[in-house]
Amino acid sequence: MSSALTDLFPYPIVQAPMAGGVSVPQLAAAVSEAGGLGFLAAGYKTADGMYQEIKQLRGLTSRPFGVNVFMPQSEYAESGAVEVYAHQLAGEAAWYETELGDPDSGRDDGYDAKLAVLLDNPVPVVSFHFGVPSREVFDNLRRVGTRTLVTATTAEEARAVERAGADAVIAQGVEAGGHQGTHRDLPENDGAGIGLLSLVAQIREAVSIPVVAAGGIMRGSQIAAVLAAGASAAQLGTAFLATPESGAQDVHKQALTNPLFARTELTRAFSGRPARGLVNRFLREHGPYAPAAYPEIHHLTAPLRKAAGKAGDAQGMALWAGQGHRLARELPAGELVEVLAAELDAARTALSAKGGLR
Repeated sequence: MSSALTDLFPYPIVQAPMAGGVSVPQLAAAVSEAGGLGFLAAGYKTADGMYQEIKQLRGLTSRPFGVNVFMPQSEYAESGAVEVYAHQLAGEAAWYETELGDPDSGRDDGYDAKLAVLLDNPVPVVSFHFGVPSREVFDNLRRVGTRTLVTATTAEEARAVERAGADAVIAQGVEAGGHQGTHRDLPENDGAGIGLLSLVAQIREAVSIPVVAAGGIMRGSQIAAVLAAGASAAQLGTAFLATPESGAQDVHKQALTNPLFARTELTRAFSGRPARGLVNRFLREHGPYAPAAYPEIHHLTAPLRKAAGKAGDAQGMALWAGQGHRLARELPAGELVEVLAAELDAARTALSAKGGLR
């Protein structure tokens, strides 16, 4: 990765921005203070809410950090499918004694307002999910000293990221927890995701900008593997979800290693976009019927997810998690960064020793 970005943080460890209240300022500050790159998640927040979190984070650390922004979504035409899904969820609403949300609550997630805040109050790094901003956006952010990254799930998407002018690309493998950052959500591509090591190699050959690898990484040895494959840093989400600084609910943290939740699956059940979570009752019952309609389904199910969380009912929550969830460690975030860095060094030393024996 270009020194302009890697010089910002000593260890090649990036804490993934997890929307929905997980990537709080305390988590990002702990990671940045320990030598990684902490991230705030602006998704599902107002522009002012994002600004307040940035102010809070700056009060906790003077180290560099990042902010993640969701791209606006194109219009969804098949409103009938959303209505059918709403009818199917009527029983859930009755069970949790709540109303379903309004699917037409907004499509742009306050994108323009958030960009205005980030240009008026520049942060060290901004990343984008669900698409690629215009070259003008990258130029404007570069003028105020902000480095930029964009998620890509294919080599073709990575080329689009490079053409638009981003400083680096996040290669998100199919193993990653939470939402897949595909630029165009095409139902016919469901299940066609690429494993992280293969994706890193493909993107590394497709673009000249630095690559950050994301997807199922839980140990320093895995960081060493993606670095050896051509990545310049690794982005970890689920690994930090279980830390005490994470804003995830306790029932979500406990589910990561609970034998009841043995595997993960990509589903549209909670948001209408493919996202990887622990397989629970809601996912099993509704996943097969959820339409490709984001953010309509996200808005529709929001009250259900909130009610399930309030009741401590893991079977009705969106338990986002990557495929490595069983390797989660309940360590303070700063300590986890140090442990990962030590494991990375050990893996590199072992690799070097093997090479020396040849």
